[in-house]
Amino acid sequence: EASFAGWGIRTIAAGEARYNPMSYHNGSIWPHDNALAAAGLARYGFTAAATRVLDAMLDLSQVVDLHRLPELICGFHRRTDERPTLYPVSCAPQAWAAGSVYLLIQAALGLEIDAGEQRITFSRAALPESIERLYLTDLTVNDSRVTLLLERHANDVAVSVLKREGTVEVVAIK
Repeated sequence: EASFAGWGIRTIAAGEARYNPMSYHNGSIWPHDNALAAAGLARYGFTAAATRVLDAMLDLSQVVDLHRLPELICGFHRRTDERPTLYPVSCAPQAWAAGSVYLLIQAALGLEIDAGEQRITFSRAALPESIERLYLTDLTVNDSRVTLLLERHANDVAVSVLKREGTVEVVAIK
């Protein structure tokens, strides 16, 4: 918990010598760093930790102006009924932060697209408790297109093909 602040993963864990929750690089929380960390966690089988990061970023998006993830926030520990401490000169919107959402979702879903094989694979897909279902509409692979519904159940995520145009294959690995 020294690294995870509730709003995301800090750049430096609380308790480390250089930790300063208001420092630009030494303890703040960056959405794009969190997306990269979540992708790594998911890649090595730590899907629950990856979805925890996604959930934290979704929570953050609910309390910032216009739901735009900022460049970074201060790394203070999250407290009940308090908003995050915004970094004074953080950019919002910021392209890296906006793009991080897609990598966070990809990580949680274990989503891989192989255009050469015309295949979409979901490996150990997970959704955080805050998301019961997720639609991926008109996901395009080469000349094929699919609309998918992902539904969270007690211990897994069901993947349903709602519409398919072309020969793209959809695989769910449990």
